[in-house]
Amino acid sequence: MSQRNVLLRRLRLAAAAGSRVQAPPAGDGLEIAGVRAFRLREPSSARRYVLLRLETRSGLVGYGECPELSEHELALLQRTLPGTPVTAFERIGRRLASQPMLRAAANMALLDIAAKHAQVPLFRFLGGPTRFKVRVMTALEGDSDAVLIEALKRARAAGHRAFSVPLPPVAARNQGRAFVLATQRRMESLRAAAGEEADFVLNGAAALSPADAANLCEALQQFHLYWFDEPFPASNLPAARRLAAESITPLGFGRNLTEPLAFQNLLREDAVDVLRPDICRHGVTEIRKLAAMAECYYVAVAPYHDGGPVATAAALHLAASLPNFFIQEIPFPGAEAARLMRTELIGAPVEHVKDGFAQLPLGPGLGISISEQALNKYKDEQA
Repeated sequence: MSQRNVLLRRLRLAAAAGSRVQAPPAGDGLEIAGVRAFRLREPSSARRYVLLRLETRSGLVGYGECPELSEHELALLQRTLPGTPVTAFERIGRRLASQPMLRAAANMALLDIAAKHAQVPLFRFLGGPTRFKVRVMTALEGDSDAVLIEALKRARAAGHRAFSVPLPPVAARNQGRAFVLATQRRMESLRAAAGEEADFVLNGAAALSPADAANLCEALQQFHLYWFDEPFPASNLPAARRLAAESITPLGFGRNLTEPLAFQNLLREDAVDVLRPDICRHGVTEIRKLAAMAECYYVAVAPYHDGGPVATAAALHLAASLPNFFIQEIPFPGAEAARLMRTELIGAPVEHVKDGFAQLPLGPGLGISISEQALNKYKDEQA
């Protein structure tokens, strides 16, 4: 009965608060007037993403990004957003709560416009900067140690100093000693190629059993990993709690989670050291909320990102607004054509890295200028 009474009390207060909400005055030109989407594909790579373009009645334009967007979802945005002020990103976020990727893209675009209207970089609009440059890492791609070493050398030459490393192929549910030794050899070869100043994250991709994850944590202590990322699904809360209690290797979880309660459960159980919300699943505003939650538990935040350069710009501004930010993952495509496309698309060297750090974009809003020509040039013809 007590839980029922609690629910009734909260619903009563919510209803009373909602009845007092008044519509904001119109006429400042910040109401959304147009919604468009551009589906893009990087050359020489399988990476695809969608740019969401919002335009206000006054002509201000903002961009956001999500991994995919169907025609049905675009139609939903075109019905939901027009006439709504760009500053109402909380209200819009609630409307799109059941569509997290849409909500994330809309959130980036809305904040881009709002900060442009204020004529400040987004990180200042959000109360920053908490830092003047952003520590970054990139994920290495390859199916063998030799390929990974070459990818590391290219990324290191481009300024990267922190790397996410994939596991050797996972052939069965329980791997055994040979798998542990193969992972050790991989880390040793990458450490030798990168030098002592490099840092590493081991990417479990939620592919291991809890027992194999525990064996790897013990075997890799000498490498002082930044953290072991997603060793098994974050939904296995008892296993995460047990591994965190038994290991000195920090654990990262969250890149596949969408619900705040799932993050809260990890934090309450002391099962996570690095929170990993995906910038393209949560957007800027939702990750700021998750970071505030994590700060109460002295947990760092390192947003996950494997999309395009618009989300990279949003992530850098986000990083400069968080007190408990740790590091930002950004893609570094192996193909030079893909890297050139990313720079051409946003008209700014946002993803340029020097000695392991990216500079903050300083222009208004996201600090980027989308090339309409590039949008047409790199259109995903298979979408």
